Amino acid sequence: MILIDNLGNTNPYLNLALEEYMLRHSKQGEDFILFYINEPSIIIGRNQNTLEEINTSYIEEKGIHVVRRISGGGAVYHDHGNLNFSFITDYDVKRLNNFKNFTQPIVNILNEMGVPAKMEGRNDLLAKGKKISGNAQFSSVKRMFSHGTLLFDTNLNEVAKALQVKMSKIQSKGHKSVRSRVTNITEFLPEPMRIEDFKQKIIDGLFKEKEDFSIYQLTDEEWAGVHQLKKEKYDQWGWNYGKSPKFNIRREKKFPVGIIDLRIYVEKGHIAAIKIYGDFFSKDPVDELEYKLLNVRYTLPDIKEALSEVNLKNYFGDLAKDDFIELLYGEDEE
Repeated sequence: MILIDNLGNTNPYLNLALEEYMLRHSKQGEDFILFYINEPSIIIGRNQNTLEEINTSYIEEKGIHVVRRISGGGAVYHDHGNLNFSFITDYDVKRLNNFKNFTQPIVNILNEMGVPAKMEGRNDLLAKGKKISGNAQFSSVKRMFSHGTLLFDTNLNEVAKALQVKMSKIQSKGHKSVRSRVTNITEFLPEPMRIEDFKQKIIDGLFKEKEDFSIYQLTDEEWAGVHQLKKEKYDQWGWNYGKSPKFNIRREKKFPVGIIDLRIYVEKGHIAAIKIYGDFFSKDPVDELEYKLLNVRYTLPDIKEALSEVNLKNYFGDLAKDDFIELLYGEDEE
C-alpha cells in the first residue's frame, strides 16, 4: 500500500479533488491510502439535496465550507479535529458495500490504542454505542475508493448546529439528538494526544507489516490536474448545491439501505421530471434511473414496464424492486 502525500492541505475542495484525481489516474494494481484533515466544512453525499441538509444561516455566519463528494451516504461535518482516510484500490464487486474489508485494520489499531471500536450497521464505526466514524464508497469502471471519517476531537456542538439531520435517522438509531449519538475518540484514549500523532499511529499500524511501504509524491503536472478538477467541479455552486427541482409529489421512506426521497413532477398524467435524493449507496449514478422514468405515464402498469429490465441493485443496493415501485407510486400512508 502506498501513502499519498497531500502536503498538509486542509482545503476541502482541494482534498476531494485530490481523492477523485487519484481514483481516476492512479495505476491499476496498486493500492493507495490518503489521509487528510479539512477546515470546518460540511461534506454532502452524492445524492443529497444540499439545502435540506444544512443550516444555511449558521454556516454562512461561521464561514463553513459546503462541498459535495462523489460517494453516496449522508452529510458529515469536518473540522481540524476530524481525520479522514481513503483507501483507493482496484474495483472488486466483493469489496463494494463491504466496508468491513477496509475498516477492520483501522478498528484493530483503535482497539490496540484502547478505543473499543467496532463495525455496526451498514457503514458506521461505534464505540460504546456512539458513532466515531462514518464510511462511504465510490466505484468507477476499474477503480474504487472506500473512505471515512475518524472523529478524533471534533467540535460536536458544531455538528448539531451546522447539520439538519432528519428525525427519522435520529429515531431509528434510538438517540434523542445528533449530539447524543456521536462522540470523540479522545474520550477513550488513556492519555491526551494530538491529532497529528494520532494520524501517525494509524499510519504506523497500517504499515507495520508492509515491507513495500512507500510515499507517493504527486508531480507538478499531477497537482495541476488536481487544481483544474477543483476549479471546474468542486469550486462550482452547481456541483455543491444543484438546483432544487419543481415537484408536486413527494414520497420518502427509510429502508435498510438508507433514506430514499423522491421528488416527482407529474404533468398531463406523465412524469415530466423526477429527482431521487437520499443517503443510500449506489454503484451507478441515479440520474440514469431518473432518465428511464422521464415521460413515463404515472400509472402502475407503465412504471412497472419502464423498470422491468432495470437492475435496481446498481442504484440502491439490496432493495426489492417492488418496494421501490410502491414508494414511487403506492398509496400514501395515513
